[in-house]
Amino acid sequence: MITYSEALQHLLDAATPLSAEHLPLHEAGGRTLASDIISGQSLPPFDNSAMDGFSLRANGATFEAGTEFAVQGWQAAGDAGAEGGEGAWEIMTGARMPVGLDTVVPVENVDILASEDGRPTRIALKGTVKPGQNVRLRGQDVSDGERVLQAGQVLDINARTLLHAIGVGQVAVVARPKAAVIATGKELVTEAAQTLESGQIRDSNRPYLVGRLQAAGAEVVWQGTVGDDVAAFNAVLDDALAAGAQLLISTGAVSAGRYDFVPDALRGRGARIVFHKVAIRPGKPLLFAVLPNGALYFGLPGNPVSAAVGQRFFVEPVLRRLLGLAPEAVLQLPLRADVRKPPGLRFHARARVEVDGQGRLSARVLSGQESFRLMSMLQANAWVVLEAEGDLATAGTPVRVQGWGHHDPVQLASQES
Repeated sequence: MITYSEALQHLLDAATPLSAEHLPLHEAGGRTLASDIISGQSLPPFDNSAMDGFSLRANGATFEAGTEFAVQGWQAAGDAGAEGGEGAWEIMTGARMPVGLDTVVPVENVDILASEDGRPTRIALKGTVKPGQNVRLRGQDVSDGERVLQAGQVLDINARTLLHAIGVGQVAVVARPKAAVIATGKELVTEAAQTLESGQIRDSNRPYLVGRLQAAGAEVVWQGTVGDDVAAFNAVLDDALAAGAQLLISTGAVSAGRYDFVPDALRGRGARIVFHKVAIRPGKPLLFAVLPNGALYFGLPGNPVSAAVGQRFFVEPVLRRLLGLAPEAVLQLPLRADVRKPPGLRFHARARVEVDGQGRLSARVLSGQESFRLMSMLQANAWVVLEAEGDLATAGTPVRVQGWGHHDPVQLASQES
């Protein structure tokens, strides 16, 4: 067996960031930027009013209560620029400031002294007005020529909103890695509603992996099941590769049993087995290989939590590298209670991050850590990672905490939940 850190280095060495493609902004949600975005305009694009009121020329001076102004014009949002002169202008929120005017007094802070045809023509201030108040200046948010996003950032709704506001209609994004999921085992039943015969189980690993891969930025181009047969396995592998798969993830048939045929089948195809078995739990029999065409193959164990660990801690780092994402940030939180762990193995435990009445965070490793248990997957909101040294992690020890997927923030839970 090799250590997790050694395995991870092999994985990252085998992965090269993918090329870029150009997409309309409205089609680029969740995609990773391939290059920096430099704004071609200022935001706001012109000085404008932050509220409904009256714009004035303060020029650095403070106006006292009772000061009167003749109203020389009216400016609504969408009106073109106008020369302001020396008097006041009635102005609406978002309207362009008349040239030369630099201050806005809210409508509720003035007295209307005279009006004509429903429009005020003379006003008086109710209180002191400071120069520059209630004006949103050109470029106050974004400057022309400013780098607003960097390569490697994911285009979430906030990023896309900003890009739309500064007039970016098309973006260069990293191509999505193409993946295939193969579930092995003659006992597997694909349809959830299908009645099980004796010895059969439902194929829950495949939909789980497909969902996680898609959330992590991959495009799943092929998925299916295959029995414990080398010829059938080679046939579905050919289908997956023909669909363009660059990463292939299988579950089952990688341990040391009579029907664990995947390692030999891969060798028979000319694949290079990079490693087989890692000093982790769960998921120790995990296999990683490179196929003759350069596709990356992950052979995950068949138990559901072992498959989940393989996807989370082996496949996802490779996806991050392919997409040009920065290494994942992790938390360090204290354990709420002692945790027994297998000595010499890196332990990936389902856990809950909790917050106490004083707002302090801690991580609680759940009971029922066996790799067949799905209920603890439902109850967990994070992974706790305990390194290989020792067989006991004591309460209060800071431990590594990671989200359920690298795209998922750690969700907090109260201790009572």
